Amino acid sequence: MTADALQAALPQGVRRGLEVLVAPPSWQLSVFKGRLGEISGSHACAVLTLAFRLVLEAQRQGQPVAWVSRKDSAFYPPDAAGVGIDLAALPVVWTPAPRETARVADYLVRSGAFGLVVLDYGENARMPIAAQSRLVGLAKKHETALLCLTEKEGEHPSLGSLVAVRVDATRKERLGGRFRCEAHVLKDKRRKPGWTHAEVFRGPDGLH
Repeated sequence: MTADALQAALPQGVRRGLEVLVAPPSWQLSVFKGRLGEISGSHACAVLTLAFRLVLEAQRQGQPVAWVSRKDSAFYPPDAAGVGIDLAALPVVWTPAPRETARVADYLVRSGAFGLVVLDYGENARMPIAAQSRLVGLAKKHETALLCLTEKEGEHPSLGSLVAVRVDATRKERLGGRFRCEAHVLKDKRRKPGWTHAEVFRGPDGLH
């Protein structure tokens, strides 16, 4: 889907939340399709904002999405609804620990029913190599985008060695309640790393 087509698909009534103002074509679900990806950052809002863009794209394409998270690392539903995400079509699974998160992801991806599975790990997360290997194989087999969200600085180690795309997310405040979110690609096994994607969003009500 092109950036113009995605922008045209956004609900006309959306005016609050993390409203998308710019949609360059580089940040697309296809970057993560069939791969294990990681978006990390010290500002959880920037990580979630970039993940929401991919969830929205998947839903607009008719691809089912699942979100796996611990309760202490959950997103705020009105923010997701504010960008047009259909919450009724977004199942959320709560897990007590990172190991359980990987186990749930295994079931979801193995089913072949989802185009995108988001694993919200939060802080200090690591994934055992055995779990990485299984999930990478399943994501490739079913062409599922498997996206891990972590809270840490870009210089900290990745979630695991089999992560194919590692992104460092940053957020900078601008005038008028808007924020510039940037995705700095630190690792990309399909293309040369170092490319950057940036978008400007209207912040949710709680940030004004």
